[in-house]
Amino acid sequence: MKRILVTGGAGFVGSHLCERLLNEGNEVICMDNYFTGRKSKIAHLMDNPYFEIIRHDVTMPYFIEVDEIYNLACPASPVHYQHNPIKTIKTSVLGAINMLGLAKRVGAKILQASTSEVYGDPEIHPQPEHYWGHVNPIGLRSCYDEGKRCAESLFVNYHESNGVKVKIIRIFNTYGPKMEPDDGRVVSNFIMQALQGKDITIFGDGMQTRSFQYVSDLVEGMIKMMSTENDFIGPINIGNPVEFTMLELAENIIDLTGSNSKIIHMPLPADDPTQRQPDISLAIEKLNGWTPKIALREGLVNTISYFDSMIRDKSIHDM
Repeated sequence: MKRILVTGGAGFVGSHLCERLLNEGNEVICMDNYFTGRKSKIAHLMDNPYFEIIRHDVTMPYFIEVDEIYNLACPASPVHYQHNPIKTIKTSVLGAINMLGLAKRVGAKILQASTSEVYGDPEIHPQPEHYWGHVNPIGLRSCYDEGKRCAESLFVNYHESNGVKVKIIRIFNTYGPKMEPDDGRVVSNFIMQALQGKDITIFGDGMQTRSFQYVSDLVEGMIKMMSTENDFIGPINIGNPVEFTMLELAENIIDLTGSNSKIIHMPLPADDPTQRQPDISLAIEKLNGWTPKIALREGLVNTISYFDSMIRDKSIHDM
């Protein structure tokens, strides 16, 4: 049994990770300040004697004895991370400093949940880990993009200067149950609009592409990355390389929901990437047989069912 700290553990991905780690027989400490996390996502874990919740903000130091740290704390959707951009940068940078300091003090291994956003609007397609990116450092998205880029630098330097055992993953678009219905991400937006019979809003002409990863595939990749040899630190792309246009995503969701929603087009936001697709050859090589298992339509069925249940239970505003 390992004692594992998950920052951002009450969030979309964090809650899935906490559940998986508990099921594998570990003791799990969930840390969250509940800016975007929700207790409802982890309430079913409360009866487990090996699960603990700490209400704390990673921008402040914290002292605890643990074996591993998964640093997920940071709002990840544009709606949330642009709400308070200074706080977003602080969460990425100060949060990384505080968690790396903790890992250094107690000898813990620590994984940084970085993002494909470090590639910005990429000039190389698909994106390999050695690509440095094409990021606007003063744009609307920079609080998140540059915060995560700085966090990666901190992780590398703590490893090289202090011998901290670090792992860095770059997460590509991920979806699944426990997403917030109003988080502004394209999958949740389209599903909620389709289920409610509203027009589906596509920004731009809809030909920009994304690669959509189901949350269980991400969690599997995170755990496998944590278990790699200490001399391999990453960064490593974790995503599904199958690429879809926004129009294709919308059409799939309309088909699966049986909705009569129409597709309408809105102006494209500033610095919105036109293409996003991971090169996962390194992950396939290093992560002990990891590959994405869940195809888009299968994952969408599960996600649509989750949001449909929320609507039927009239519980959207309580989530």
